[in-house]
Amino acid sequence: MNRLDADRRTRVISALVEGNSLRSTSRMTGVAINTVVKLAIDAGAACSAYQDRVMRNLNCKRVQVDECWAFCYAKNKNVTPEIKAKHPGAGDVWTWAAIDADSKLIPCWIIGQRDGVTARIFVNDLAGRLADRIQLTSDGLAVYLQAVERAFRGDVDYAQLVKVYNETSEGQKRYSPAECVGCTKNVVVGYPDPAHVSTSYIERANLSLRMGMRRFTRLTNGFSKKIENHAASVALFLMYYNFARVHQTLRCSPAMAAGVDSKLWEISDIVAMIEDHENSN
Repeated sequence: MNRLDADRRTRVISALVEGNSLRSTSRMTGVAINTVVKLAIDAGAACSAYQDRVMRNLNCKRVQVDECWAFCYAKNKNVTPEIKAKHPGAGDVWTWAAIDADSKLIPCWIIGQRDGVTARIFVNDLAGRLADRIQLTSDGLAVYLQAVERAFRGDVDYAQLVKVYNETSEGQKRYSPAECVGCTKNVVVGYPDPAHVSTSYIERANLSLRMGMRRFTRLTNGFSKKIENHAASVALFLMYYNFARVHQTLRCSPAMAAGVDSKLWEISDIVAMIEDHENSN
């Protein structure tokens, strides 16, 4: 079977993680669009498997969690029964992610709906990757309450940051959230430090997701058409974010700051990891 050499794979992966669409990547690199799509899917599978394996026994102290909205094929309000039958993944898609406030590492994430089932899977996964007790902060989404209780069994300092929004007619006209006019800090379990009850870092990470992946960009036609491609894109970008990108405030990658890895990865290192994953299967 013909396969791209490592140099061309590196150029394709570099374009994708810098926020280019599949077709623009194809034009820039001279690689056929179908080949770009296949490489993106294979890369996503390899990056997901690698991070799942190494993100274990983490010494995180303060963790923030949040959900980032996107959609696949069509927004929920436009999904008809015919579309749903043909495209089971069509509709709103949420990326649940956690971030270590100190190292800025994103140790786990999940693609799914904004419901209790996804919350339980996500929080259980997070709890299983931690070495010690943590302080956890989420927004006011109610499904977190039961999910955190089941996953941590009280062995956590957990608080919710509940934001208060000002709904105005102007806010409803524009494509943006309403103005935040205040917030309250609600202690749920344990003794969280009020000074560190915050979701600022994970919300900034959500912005990085939107800037780093074309399919998250609002008001374009670059949105995901297949849920598999969407999940692969997130896994690839987070591999780059965690291991190969220098965080400005840390002057190293999040993986280095968290002690997960000792070196700053290059895109060629990611490509080599992808090839190792392919050869092992």
